Amino acid sequence: MKIEGLDYNTQREKLMMPEYGREIQNMVDMAIGLPTREERQQAAQTIVSVMKRMSPQPQGTENAEQKYWDHLALMSGFRLDIDWPYDVSKAVHITTKPEPLAYPMQDIPVRHYGSLIFELLEKLKTMPEGKERDILTAYAANQMKRSLVQWGHGSAADEKVASDLARYTDGKVQLDVDTFRFEKVDIVSDTDKKRKKK
Repeated sequence: MKIEGLDYNTQREKLMMPEYGREIQNMVDMAIGLPTREERQQAAQTIVSVMKRMSPQPQGTENAEQKYWDHLALMSGFRLDIDWPYDVSKAVHITTKPEPLAYPMQDIPVRHYGSLIFELLEKLKTMPEGKERDILTAYAANQMKRSLVQWGHGSAADEKVASDLARYTDGKVQLDVDTFRFEKVDIVSDTDKKRKKK
């Protein structure tokens, strides 16, 4: 619906620097159209002083003054013909978005155990029997139990952990649930911690 006299932001041209608002953009557009270089220079100085009042930088910030001139150059689309007090040729990098970071996706059988547990299980496959392997097996089993409790995937029974441990180490590590003692996993305290954080 178009009503004469009503002008919505959604119908207007998109702002290059929305943090300064449409009025500053209008001032920049007006400055571009001024006939003489002196008038444009004076208008640019005035616009930058208004920008400083709208968005003050902390004292001692390096290149704070240049930042405003860079913003002015961007808002004018580099069409403002004045004597720039700073080199604004690199201002275009302000609006350039960085490349997205590649997320390190790993193919693991079940996500609730996490990739570090599966790295540990791979190491356990190749380790000779002994005290070091027993310590790592105990660590892996206890962490797997905590993960099952935390993520609520089915049963967190000791037999489930022993079964998964044997399965993911290709049967090389067998955990005797009758003799092995798991660390106590306090489900209530974990829930309480989450509630307290909220």
